[in-house]
Parts: sequence; C-alpha cells; structure tokens
Amino acid sequence: MTTRKPPGKVDILPRGFGSLATGLPPAEPGTLFVRGANGGMRVSPDSRFTVVFGRCEPDVHVCVGGDDKRVSRRHGVITREHSRWVLYNEGKLAIRFPGARLVLGGHRAELPVTYLPLFIVAPGREHLLEVRIAAGSAGAGPVDVYEVETYDPRLDPEEEHGGIPWYLTEQEKLVLVCLAQRYLRQEPWPQPLTWAQVADELGRLRPEETWNDKRAARVVTGVRMRLSPYVGGLREEDIPPPIGNALNHNLINVLLVHTMLRTSHLDDIGG
Repeated sequence: MTTRKPPGKVDILPRGFGSLATGLPPAEPGTLFVRGANGGMRVSPDSRFTVVFGRCEPDVHVCVGGDDKRVSRRHGVITREHSRWVLYNEGKLAIRFPGARLVLGGHRAELPVTYLPLFIVAPGREHLLEVRIAAGSAGAGPVDVYEVETYDPRLDPEEEHGGIPWYLTEQEKLVLVCLAQRYLRQEPWPQPLTWAQVADELGRLRPEETWNDKRAARVVTGVRMRLSPYVGGLREEDIPPPIGNALNHNLINVLLVHTMLRTSHLDDIGG
C-alpha cells in the first residue's frame, strides 16, 4: 500500500493544471493558489512566502503577460498579512478585479476566500492572473465564479499608437487629477467630483487664477473630444440615457488604463 506524500508549504503547479475555477486539490484552509499562462503556485498560509508575479519569467514565481513589455517585469506580489492574503500592485498598469474595480500601481487590496480572476489591463489587451484561496473544506470543487463585468473594448483604441493624441497639458492634468482624485485614492466605488467641487479645488490650488465650474468642464470636455475619435464611450451618443457621470467616469478609466493619470499625480493637489 502506498501513501500520497503530503504537499510542502510551497509547491509549483504544473502547466497542465487547469483553471482554478474548476476545483482544487486537497489543501489546508487559507491556502493560496495562483496561476498564470505557464503554471502557478500553491502556498500554505503559514509558509511566510510572498508570491511575485509579472512579465519577467526568470525573476518571478508566476509569469503574466510575458510577451507584453507594457507589463512590468515585477508587476506585483501577494503576501500574507494578519491572516489575510493581500495583493500589492507594484507595476504601472492597473489590475482589474471583478466588478471593474481597478487597483492602481502603488496600492493594495485584500483578497477574498474564493476564486478571483484578475486582469493586468494594458491598452488593447488584458492578461489573466487566476487566484483562489481554499475555503474551510480540505478539498474544494468548482465554484460559482465572480460575475465579472467585462471591460468594454470600445474604451481601448484599435492601435497602440498610430497618431492617437495620448497626452495631457499641465492644465488638463491638474483639472483631471482634481476630477479623478477619488479614483486615484482607490476609494471604493469612486465617482468623479462635481464641477463645483473641481472648481473649488482649483481655486485653492491656484488662487491667482479664475476658476468656475464652466471653465473646469470646458477643459475636461476638450480632452474627451480630442480622444473620442479613437476611444468609444466618450460622446453623449455613445451612452444610453440617463448619462449622469458616465462620460467622465469612462474618460477617467481610459486615462488610468493608459497611465496618463497615476497615483503619484495626487502630489500635484497636495496628496
């Protein structure tokens, strides 16, 4: 009679392991499973091991976006903190969680005990990183996968460059950082500031200038119109009524994905 050798605290998943959504081998509750295109890892909760993921396969534990140089060589880590697994985004590109939440570079997010498809969002492409944390049973079968809100491909250009005006003037950047500061601070379910709030912020930052809600709106509208021939979701005719904040929300997400707005820009408005 043979007995199966118990797994160690850190094991490599074979390339043919299959999606983590379909099930897990026997595992201690809290065990972390991480999988990229070329395999993955199984990490016990008491291992004190940090999983590194990113583009440069020799230097990371799990390779994601290996053929896309826009993905950082070391894009992020998953580590154990106070009985929870936590993801840190160390790259420039955002990581999209289910429900379209974006975790920006320099920010962290706690991981729930479930199956979690994460995507590193590059312009025109997304790179899947599967994460699953074992629940209370020794072996876990298929799960009801998070209902993922698919990233709207209209929000990406068909070309990476091709003359698309991916730039912001200093004034445009300042106005947009004010408008998008809740997104840059990674507040849950962020919304753009109102034009009046943006104007108040600009008045505080540049008291020598005359700012009001109409002037702030004109600056942002100019950016939207400049990008709208290349990016969907930025014109009123693209959005079913009621429009609400959808145009500004779409614009902010486009600028975050293309790293035209970054967390470091909060320094421009005092953090």
